[in-house]
Amino acid sequence: MTLTRTKRLRQALAGDRAIMAPGVVDAMYARLVAEAGFPAMYMTGAGTSATRLGYPDVGLLTMTEMVDNATRIADASDVPLIADADNGFGGPLNVRRAIQLYERGGVAAVHLEDQVLPKRCGHLSGKQLISAEDMVAKVKAAVDARLDPDFVVIARTDALALHGRNAAFDRAEMYREAGADVIFIESPGPDDLPHIAPRFPGVPLLYNMATSGKTPFLSRSEVEALGFKLIIYPNWLLLSACEAARRTLEVMKTEESIASIAPNVMTFKQFFDMARMAEVQELEARYGTPEESRTDY
Repeated sequence: MTLTRTKRLRQALAGDRAIMAPGVVDAMYARLVAEAGFPAMYMTGAGTSATRLGYPDVGLLTMTEMVDNATRIADASDVPLIADADNGFGGPLNVRRAIQLYERGGVAAVHLEDQVLPKRCGHLSGKQLISAEDMVAKVKAAVDARLDPDFVVIARTDALALHGRNAAFDRAEMYREAGADVIFIESPGPDDLPHIAPRFPGVPLLYNMATSGKTPFLSRSEVEALGFKLIIYPNWLLLSACEAARRTLEVMKTEESIASIAPNVMTFKQFFDMARMAEVQELEARYGTPEESRTDY
């Protein structure tokens, strides 16, 4: 029997190795992650805001836009998707609706944070927090709202940067007691990292390998040794693509040709293979699509 994506993510969280979840912003990145053989992927809120709006992650995207993007990503691959759900887009009732929409969209897990509306990227300054009690209510609402008991609720606290380690740990403990499956303490520095797992024995912990550098760029084995179970890499694929696109544009502008670029990029066939052209052609053949409208390449 084929296991659901939520069940596979649960089993991976119970395993011995830390799960590496590359960050994706759309369906094509999801295809690349699946092709590479990763066991999970992560829809980054900052990347979604950048690609859909051209703006930073400062709470401009609505719940509908975030869920729509997550649904498209989940539909493109069978790899379990962990999605950013911001602060639940409001109070506990908003959280309930968000969880149900993400779950119906094929997402395997979401993380909720304890910031006020509008929220900000966890590695930006200017964050503000709701009360711990209000966040506990949101976590309880998220746990109650899920229909699939294997759907994973991740509770994130941004208190470390604002109020210090003890305040962050106290909040995280409250969220765990409220039913969160995974704890996410945002932006820990090198001095904080050794203290997290001992405070939460047996609790799955998330390590955010964000590009800001506030949290060190450790290897998978080093993260495992610190006691973390899930590693997300939010925008590394997008940043790599942006840098490659800039170089391509520079060459195109200066050389007024793409001849020198062509050997270093994905071929036309490789691109359409990744987009599942073979599947489209098989369906066209099955349903007798007229020859003149076929999409052979």
